Amino acid sequence: MQKFQGMFFVIVSAIAFGAIPIFAKAAYNAGSDPISVLFFRFLIASIVMVPSIAVRKIPFPRGRFLLGLMLMGGIGYVGQSFCYFTALTMASAGLVAILLYLYPAIVTILSTLLVKERITGLKILALILALTGTVLTIGLGGGGSLLGIALAMTAPFIYSAYILAGSKITKEVGILSSSTVVVISASFVFGALIAVRGLNMPQTLVGWGGVLAIALISTVIAIITFFAGLKRVGPTNASMLSSFEPITTVVLAAIVFGEKIGLMRIMGGVLILIAVILLAKSEFRNKS
Repeated sequence: MQKFQGMFFVIVSAIAFGAIPIFAKAAYNAGSDPISVLFFRFLIASIVMVPSIAVRKIPFPRGRFLLGLMLMGGIGYVGQSFCYFTALTMASAGLVAILLYLYPAIVTILSTLLVKERITGLKILALILALTGTVLTIGLGGGGSLLGIALAMTAPFIYSAYILAGSKITKEVGILSSSTVVVISASFVFGALIAVRGLNMPQTLVGWGGVLAIALISTVIAIITFFAGLKRVGPTNASMLSSFEPITTVVLAAIVFGEKIGLMRIMGGVLILIAVILLAKSEFRNKS
């Protein structure tokens, strides 16, 4: 039951993360920019999460766990976000997204080599289906500069390291306190960037609504549920289940902006769903 709860948490997290481009577009259209949105994202999330820790009298992590979580937030989250958003200005969105979603394969390989996680045939098949489904869902189009492609290829490696580190730390530290430290660390780094380059605030209520949605839904809920799922299912399963992110983005774009989904994207979504079913079947076999 714990494994299936973990799968549910990761899927909820993926849906919350997948909504980021929709919310971000509202903020950008209102005059903000990526760095400013990311600063507000983690600042507001920190303001929400710190009191919740205090009210529940949950102790903050200490020692090497605190340092690890600070590095996850200040370097992992910030580094991945910076590489991804900067790459989008130098290469096509489709190419950048496809390179980012290589991280399930990277996590699987690193988990086998470093964490000694057992990879079954069903999991390998699920990984292949998830990657294929992601390519079909996002679509690969256009190219970009060498620097843009290099940054896009760096992002999944940083995120993979983030996931593997999180899988170890969440076994020893509470989920809410872990999430709070990560968010606070990221907010400090983006705050420093804002101090250097300035702040562009949204100029409309809709824009602020997008910022708040990113902070509350795509950060607080997304990070807490991801860590909760990661603790239960491990890094490989969590990374593959995160393939729900592009499905969410495509579906919401169709609903909100009227973008066409098309047969290829539907096929991609079906492949990702099949991958999730195979993962569930694999976990059921391991349990029995």
